[in-house]
Amino acid sequence: MRREQFDVIIDLQGLARSALHGWAARGRYTLGLDQRREGATVLYDEAIERPNQETHAVDWCREVLPKLGLKSEGSFEWLPERPWLSENLFTQGFESGCRWIALCPGARWGSKQWPLDSFRTLVQKMKSSNVHFAVIGGGEDRAMGEHLGREERVLDLTGRTTIPEMVEWLRVCSVVITNDTGPMHAAAAVNTPVVALFGSTDPRLTGPYLARGKVLHNQKLPCSPCFQRVCYHTEDRECLHGISPEEVVDAISACE
Repeated sequence: MRREQFDVIIDLQGLARSALHGWAARGRYTLGLDQRREGATVLYDEAIERPNQETHAVDWCREVLPKLGLKSEGSFEWLPERPWLSENLFTQGFESGCRWIALCPGARWGSKQWPLDSFRTLVQKMKSSNVHFAVIGGGEDRAMGEHLGREERVLDLTGRTTIPEMVEWLRVCSVVITNDTGPMHAAAAVNTPVVALFGSTDPRLTGPYLARGKVLHNQKLPCSPCFQRVCYHTEDRECLHGISPEEVVDAISACE
């Protein structure tokens, strides 16, 4: 990276490890988001503050563009289709003529995961033989994928696709059921309807950006959103347990 002699380095992660990588690359100018954690900003030439406490993360990232003399508005296509990758889906289990629904049971924080049994109940409630489910996730989600893959009409793809292939799977699905995690944003970017399940985080800040679909967020508990990686509530993840599979089925129907 250092040999590339970058003119500008942009750090949108705002963590110590990302800032250190940018610093070690020795670009001429480094921009980053002022996350106010881990001291990352001391390695930037300029730190971009969040416009206000309710600014969505995407809009905060876009605040970098004017600093570079670029416009933050314009017509463009997010994640253009890759037809040569779409062909790979058939070798991975895709069948045409079915309605595919993507399930994303994983998340880096345990406090962001809708209960796995709720995902399983959701599958069982959608009994149409024409509806098939694809479980999306990385290698760390294999145990969840294998558990859900025991159900009929469920294809376990956890750890079996590249990220570009995952994007194409999300594109061919009619709706994506997801925790607050990366595939949620990819689904929103390819304009697939999203049913997003939120508990410990705030959908106003990191929800699916300008996406079709619905966000389900149990706001009855005073501790939600807590922004904690681990749930310390008396009942583990009560905020997410409060979202029933029936509610998700209704949200899926609303996407049709």
